Amino acid sequence: MGERARTLTPRSGLAVALLVAALPLLALAALLIGPFPLSPMEALAVLWRGATGTLAEGDRAATVLLSIRLPRVAAALLVGAALAAAGACYQTLFRNPLVSPDILGVSAGAGLGAVLGIFLSLPVAAIQLMGFAGGLAAVALVGFVAAAVHTGDRTLVLVLAGVVVGALTGAATSLLKVLADPYDQLPAITFWLLGSLAGIKTEDVLPAAPVVLLGLVPLVLLRWRINVLSLGDEEARSLGIEAGRLRLAVICCATLVTASAVAIAGVVGWVGLVIPHVARMLVGPGFGTLLPVAALLGAAYILVVDTLARTVSGAEVPLGILTAVVGAPFFLWLLARGRRAWA
Repeated sequence: MGERARTLTPRSGLAVALLVAALPLLALAALLIGPFPLSPMEALAVLWRGATGTLAEGDRAATVLLSIRLPRVAAALLVGAALAAAGACYQTLFRNPLVSPDILGVSAGAGLGAVLGIFLSLPVAAIQLMGFAGGLAAVALVGFVAAAVHTGDRTLVLVLAGVVVGALTGAATSLLKVLADPYDQLPAITFWLLGSLAGIKTEDVLPAAPVVLLGLVPLVLLRWRINVLSLGDEEARSLGIEAGRLRLAVICCATLVTASAVAIAGVVGWVGLVIPHVARMLVGPGFGTLLPVAALLGAAYILVVDTLARTVSGAEVPLGILTAVVGAPFFLWLLARGRRAWA
């Protein structure tokens, strides 16, 4: 299966080439479009002044481009790639196309951590840190529960433990919403849970980027081995792969990137569920190609959705609303087609 799985088909190669070419163009468009539009020449002039240290104090174009849009575009690329890659990993790992990055409770746990931070009136950095820690803690609890149960299929026990932990953290989040100040804390909690990149700053992106890369790099390096997990544990073992250890490594890495994405953007649904399906339609189920294509597609998708979120109306539209508006009908269309895109 080795060489055949590693070879890009003409269709897959074309899809990868188009995505790689389109992503910088989409990023450039996102930098220029907004309530304060910039021309390409203005953007280049700002970048030149920034590189040469000749930015004037009060330069509005420089503030918009360097302090607002550039961090936001970087965050959109990071969040989209992280959620889509995690979704592709979980779907392959559990051999189920309906699995998403929150299957083990990571999104619910991160949501609880961030909501607790807002409830305690902590600064933004502490809220993000608590969201990240909450996501990791939820998955650690799932792993502990699954390890304590010695009966039944291990994968099924893991999923059921994730459902239980997700329900408990969701209940705790609802309790905090009831107890929160309805005029100050509750709107902030609601807006964060719907997902948004509004107000993102460079200091928010810089700590998250290395963590996301720390999770994505092993997944990319192990993608050919992860492909074998879709065949089942027995088949993987017959090919010399220790399925248990590999599954644990994949869960840790996918949880790391998901928790990082949720910590800076809030709970953004449907990306990790729908984007891997689109990638699978483009390049097939081979995980070696599916993972990078899903990451590129996710980055492009969140970039486009976030650009719409800040331009479609005078008020900021939460990302979770737009991703649901696009993702739910698309998923229904996939079901209506009746074709097996998963194999």
